[in-house]
Amino acid sequence: MEYAVETISLTKIFSDWWGRNKVCAVDDLNFKVQTNEVFGLLGPNGSGKTTTLKMLLGLLHPTKGKALCLGGDATDPKINTRIGFLPEESYLYRYLTAAETLDFYGRLFKLPTKVRKMRTDALLDMVGLKAVASRQVGAFSKGMARRIGLAQALINDPDLLILDEPTTGLDPIGTRQIKDLIIELAKRGKTILLCSHLLADVEDVCDRIAILYGGKIQAEGHVRDLLQRTDKTEITTGHLTHNALSKIEQIMDGEHAEYAVTSPMDKLETFFISIVEKARQQALPTSGAESKTQISDFLTAQAAEKARPAAILDKLVSTSVSSQPSGPAASPQTEQVHPVKTSKDMPADDLLRKLTEDAQPETVSSDREEPVQAQEDEQQAAGDNILDRLTGPSQPKEKQQQKDENGGDSSNA
Repeated sequence: MEYAVETISLTKIFSDWWGRNKVCAVDDLNFKVQTNEVFGLLGPNGSGKTTTLKMLLGLLHPTKGKALCLGGDATDPKINTRIGFLPEESYLYRYLTAAETLDFYGRLFKLPTKVRKMRTDALLDMVGLKAVASRQVGAFSKGMARRIGLAQALINDPDLLILDEPTTGLDPIGTRQIKDLIIELAKRGKTILLCSHLLADVEDVCDRIAILYGGKIQAEGHVRDLLQRTDKTEITTGHLTHNALSKIEQIMDGEHAEYAVTSPMDKLETFFISIVEKARQQALPTSGAESKTQISDFLTAQAAEKARPAAILDKLVSTSVSSQPSGPAASPQTEQVHPVKTSKDMPADDLLRKLTEDAQPETVSSDREEPVQAQEDEQQAAGDNILDRLTGPSQPKEKQQQKDENGGDSSNA
């Protein structure tokens, strides 16, 4: 699989009641998203972004062309179980709590009970909703609804994550948290396709972007290549003295270049988060969602599985080394042998032995012995009858042989 997402001449035309073409939402769209990439699909309202996502997920049938996810059709159960989707509006059951909501979506993916419980707790803590896990989602604000929506999109540990306006309704801290989460998921090998009107957020997290207008791609490429300006030069230095600034101005005047000497400014987002962080360090109470920066452990399961064989190997090596005798006078006859633990020393084995003994019946009831014995007698009788029939013709020969041995008349046999 070379691409995680691929569209080939994708077209969607909405018709009116009479079947006449009314709106061309997506017109001959072609783009590719590589595996382990953060790709941004941008455009104004009505440019075809959401329609494209719905065709990728199989929620809409294209008028022409193909939309492929993870190398196949997203309606295939083997593929859609590897996709996580956060729609523009989170459609949640109002009377379910946050924990029940995640458990419900985990059941849709047929996750075992223990796995659902573990992932529910981990995701609620990750998106900052652990304190309100028992509150009904109908009472959530829009920002909290987006948080629980993101959690449900991650419940199946997807390979492809499709996000439609993920930061809508979130406060600056929640927005920063979602952006950090997207960056961390990309580091963990996930592929992310996102749509957003907040261009500053897209600029911070996306590797490549495509800008739609009228259902067509107007620009596509790496963010740095599209935003880089080659007609200007920017120099950032530390604090300069007045004498140094005067010399720089003389040089600029000699080059007849337009210039401006100013002090750099922080982003308002950075300043806002720093103020809130200082208040949080003072342990001031708040009734809102908490901010978390760590990613859930189960989303890094692939990395843990890769590291596990090495850890087991290290343990085995260390055990074999420790069992060898130490010192120059050691010999095979003096090798230390570690005692083997019996079931009495191991509570788990003792419990297993006890359960096994309890499960085996000591005696077999007589009412079960009689039918079994009768069935065996019937089978034995039937076998004897068949044997008699087969050996019947051979009995005269056996009698004749006995008479010959006893000296009798063989003709009378």
